[in-house]
Amino acid sequence: MSMLTHVYWFPAKTSGWGWGIPVRWEGWAVLAVYVMLLVAAGAVFRPDRHRVRFLLSVVVISAALVAVCWLTGEPPHWRS
Repeated sequence: MSMLTHVYWFPAKTSGWGWGIPVRWEGWAVLAVYVMLLVAAGAVFRPDRHRVRFLLSVVVISAALVAVCWLTGEPPHWRS
């Protein structure tokens, strides 16, 4: 019986709480999609004209990134 080791896409930060930069290509792809979605949100909901829609889209896109980090990243805990 072989042991499968889990490789996280996002390692825990070395200090503080949360995740650091990606260590796998999948993590980098997620980060690239996140940036592209933020740019698209800025183009669709121009902040100078649709401030609330833009902010809501940023919150939703960022929540999706946190969800992916939570599911594929190293379990976060406070590190000092």
